[in-house]
Amino acid sequence: GAMTNSIDDIEKADAILVIGSNTTEAHPIIALRVKKAVMEHDCKLIVAEPRHIRLCYYADSWIQHKPGTDVALINGMMNVIIAEDLFDKEFVRERTENFEELKKTVSGYPLDKVENITGVPAELVKEAALTYAGAENAAILYAMGITQHITGTDNVKTLANLAMLTGNLGKEGAGVNPLRGQNNVQGACDLGSLPNVYTGYQKVEDQAAREKFEHAWGASLPDKNGLTVTEMMSGALSGTVKAMYIIGENPMMSDPDIKHVGEALENLEFLVVQDIFMTETAKYADVVLPSASFAEKEGTFTNTDRNVQRIRKAVSPPGEALSDLEIIARISEAMGRTMENTDASRVMDEIAELTPSYGGISYKRLDRGEVLHWPCPEADHPGTPILHIGKFPRGKGLFNPAEYIEPAESPDKEYPFILTTGRRLMQYHTGTMTRKVKGINEIDPRGKVWINTEDASSLDIDTGNLIKVATRRNEIEIVAQVSDNVPPGLIFIPFHYAESPANALTGANVDPVSKIPEYKVSAARISKQERPINPRI
Repeated sequence: GAMTNSIDDIEKADAILVIGSNTTEAHPIIALRVKKAVMEHDCKLIVAEPRHIRLCYYADSWIQHKPGTDVALINGMMNVIIAEDLFDKEFVRERTENFEELKKTVSGYPLDKVENITGVPAELVKEAALTYAGAENAAILYAMGITQHITGTDNVKTLANLAMLTGNLGKEGAGVNPLRGQNNVQGACDLGSLPNVYTGYQKVEDQAAREKFEHAWGASLPDKNGLTVTEMMSGALSGTVKAMYIIGENPMMSDPDIKHVGEALENLEFLVVQDIFMTETAKYADVVLPSASFAEKEGTFTNTDRNVQRIRKAVSPPGEALSDLEIIARISEAMGRTMENTDASRVMDEIAELTPSYGGISYKRLDRGEVLHWPCPEADHPGTPILHIGKFPRGKGLFNPAEYIEPAESPDKEYPFILTTGRRLMQYHTGTMTRKVKGINEIDPRGKVWINTEDASSLDIDTGNLIKVATRRNEIEIVAQVSDNVPPGLIFIPFHYAESPANALTGANVDPVSKIPEYKVSAARISKQERPINPRI
């Protein structure tokens, strides 16, 4: 997946559906484009989000659905769009297939049933459907609130169905646009940092693709897919994975069920961690390799809208730190294989040679200031800011209807709350960098748990009280933030803070296809702690 449209393009939308994204806090620059569309282009904004986020102030409609009910909500919207005859008949006829199957599935989601599942009043669902379908160009923006569920793949397919049904693909101001969680997640995936593909999503299990890379690299390559992160951790625990090399990642903060991660890392025979700071994960390592930050090396980042951006070395790395490329090349050499091409521009040339979608991208073009979005197959190709103009890669777009499935955990007597996790504007990811910044720590010193006002008063909790939050896996202590931004029954904890880590609480249930964990829904209980807060934590 990648954004089908460009970031600039957001401003051209007549309607935007933001779902599963706290855009102003997690993607503030993209949020500016959304606000601009609303304020200057009279764009209608629909925010579908269980919490009242800042973007709700700009929204024409706010749909407060229960976490994990996205498929039911979107199916309900599509049911309205078909019933009201607002779908794009020409687009559906000329460019899609399996429409009858979609129609049949979504007809099972009348508004009263959708209201029952999602908790959203039927007229709000209907109004959102009419707003989205009635717009000339409508865009969908989503983030981890869509993917971090056991039904993440179904959620994404259902959003794609909605866009196809209304003809909102292959044109300006439209599309299905996932917002990536970090600056080069897109580029890392594009260049094969996934266990089942080489660069440009060429499959490991496809013999022709494998032979192409074997020939280019003069090596024999495995014919079976590797393990995903969650599978590696299970393998480390069971002893089938003996050694691990972790680069620029901090699973002791970012993976679900952290206690399980710690046990897995301790069970390894050998762990290497390569990072720019001593992280929570690096403390478990046998060897720590100090690497260079983004400003200390040459290369490219591919951002969330497939724009390949040139990164230039501004300063030299401190002490013994080396660029990741240099470290990998030295390890390779020590293991008996010399890498000739460790100059960043030569690496880029090799990427272009082996990756059709990057075929026309070079430092020469990027250094001239050309803005290139992949696919950019040839040296004279202008790049592709908008995907799927005219046709889809598979020919016709396939409607892939999904039924609503409940999250893996539901609240019960023992664990009556739903816990959801996410980000804060002031902190970044696992806090490896931001929590070392004095100014940031003055503004945002510690993690908090957001609790609805009614829930708090029934448990005699005030803002500032120390709270114990427990799930079926673990418990943490954290400070209460009483607020009407979360609905009754829902609590929210950001995952940036090592001393009250949200991911000690989350479960390791994963989506069967993408293997992404269900960070967004856990059953939890809360209780007030009587002792005062230690101001030093």
